Amino acid sequence: MAKQVQVTKVFNAPVEMVWRVWVEPQLIKRWWGPRHFISPMAQIDFRVGGRSLVSMKAPQEMGGREWYSIWDYVKIDPLKTIEFIQSLADENGQKTNPVSVGMPADFPSEIQTIVTFRELGPNQTEMTVTEYADFGTMSNFAQIGLEQSLDKMAAIFS
Repeated sequence: MAKQVQVTKVFNAPVEMVWRVWVEPQLIKRWWGPRHFISPMAQIDFRVGGRSLVSMKAPQEMGGREWYSIWDYVKIDPLKTIEFIQSLADENGQKTNPVSVGMPADFPSEIQTIVTFRELGPNQTEMTVTEYADFGTMSNFAQIGLEQSLDKMAAIFS
């Protein structure tokens, strides 16, 4: 099994609401990407065998570049687990070589992502996101980016 980046967070919301932030495009656009980034696009085909296309855009002072990712869904166990393969893509959803979009040569072409949900109480949900890949020189940034994205997700429920 590859190296991993993992973040666990407790949300003050029922599991059904936390689940929705992975399914509804308007909610995904509110949290996808690290702090100060925006997500202009979220085309979601949430089903096993489906492919979603999401983007994150850097602020102007950081160059304003937009990156696209595809999520190929492998397993969905409602309100419990979402498993997908995450890859960098072009704006049309075609998988692309990470180097061609400005990533270092050791950036992974596929990231196995597993999201698990656990109800702690009527209005508390623990969610863990685990990304399996060798992020190489980007591993610290991958961890920080995931933490910041989940902080933005938590703000949806505050």
